[in-house]
Amino acid sequence: MENKKDIIIVGGGPIGIACALECKKRGWSYLIIEKGTLTNSLFNYPKNMTFFSTSEKLEIDDIPFISNNPKPNRDEALEYYRRVVTSNKLNINLYETVKTINKNDNEFTVTTDKANYISKRVIISTGFYDIPKLLNIPGEDLPKVTHYYKEAHNYALQNVVVVGASNSAVDAALEIYRKGGNVTMVVRGETIGERVKYWVRPDILNRIKEGSITTYFNSELTEIKENTVTIKTPEKRLTLNNDYVIALTGYLPDFNLLKTNGVTLSEEKRIPNYNPETMESNIKGLYLAGVICGGEETHKWFIENSRIHAKLIAKHIESINT
Repeated sequence: MENKKDIIIVGGGPIGIACALECKKRGWSYLIIEKGTLTNSLFNYPKNMTFFSTSEKLEIDDIPFISNNPKPNRDEALEYYRRVVTSNKLNINLYETVKTINKNDNEFTVTTDKANYISKRVIISTGFYDIPKLLNIPGEDLPKVTHYYKEAHNYALQNVVVVGASNSAVDAALEIYRKGGNVTMVVRGETIGERVKYWVRPDILNRIKEGSITTYFNSELTEIKENTVTIKTPEKRLTLNNDYVIALTGYLPDFNLLKTNGVTLSEEKRIPNYNPETMESNIKGLYLAGVICGGEETHKWFIENSRIHAKLIAKHIESINT
């Protein structure tokens, strides 16, 4: 049966690809199902993004990742993971969305928007980049508001508010400022995030100090209108002229996909239930890999420290099969 596999892998990012490589080495029939393009989250990163990690820490299955830079950029990563998939002829269905995963006896039925699949085991490695943390304020649904940042050119000569103090918010603010945009940052905390890339952090702090990028700390956006925004600061409420709002306040995993399939989540931070030695969830035969293991703590897992998940899963399945 064509749609019957040993393993279905949900998510075609770097960790899903790593899981597929482990399956292929062992001769297991498998299929990656990805709702977007290959490495969809990386594709949606800003065009000029540079990774915090060096290239060797982004490698999977000891396949060399050669970069022209000390820290690889988005385009180099896309090329690397694409070549890993194509050169290894991995089985992957793109632009197909998993709707439900149901377990009956010792098999899973995976239903997508295109087909039904039967598998002995399922690995969920869907990452966290698809569901933004919303501000939940009036006007957030206006066309001028986005929760993703791609490039700076279209913000030139515009009044832009960037919400957040993470790597993505800092990168957006600096790039837009250097392309001629009038940038204002709104930061809930009292300073720029401590996890901002060490070679970028001095740059943003200096731009703030010199007044090139106006920044309101301990503040929050309270309302967005067609031509203005309202900011609540410790001193008062401000209304600023505004053309665009880029709300880079973080993203969340698809908790519904986990919960509807019986994976339990902790009350705090919604961390899924899994065995860290095998990556098997509380549902026998259903495994978790990558960032999704961190629940709301999306900074806990990333490519370089979750590559091992693929090998842990394969080792556990292998021990069961023998």
